[in-house]
Amino acid sequence: MSLKPLGDKVVVKVKAEEVKTSSGIVLPGSAQEKPQQGIVIAVGSGEIVDGKKVPLDVKVNDEIIYSKYSGNEVKIGNEEFLIIRQADILAIVE
Repeated sequence: MSLKPLGDKVVVKVKAEEVKTSSGIVLPGSAQEKPQQGIVIAVGSGEIVDGKKVPLDVKVNDEIIYSKYSGNEVKIGNEEFLIIRQADILAIVE
């Protein structure tokens, strides 16, 4: 099964969060920060601005940083994805 986002939406595979601090302390699930980085899996066709379709700035396989509490989490099979709007993407990691 594949996901095809609509409009200005992007499907992101969230990077696994760290479970240890830099000093080696293991954090319980409730104390872990929500991840803000991921890999773009699929992109929509673009958003419509003033009646014209504008393509998205990100592409498949880009590593991105996004707003902390943005998007909708979806689970397909054993994998979890995040569907976010392009406006919630803060940067592309190069």
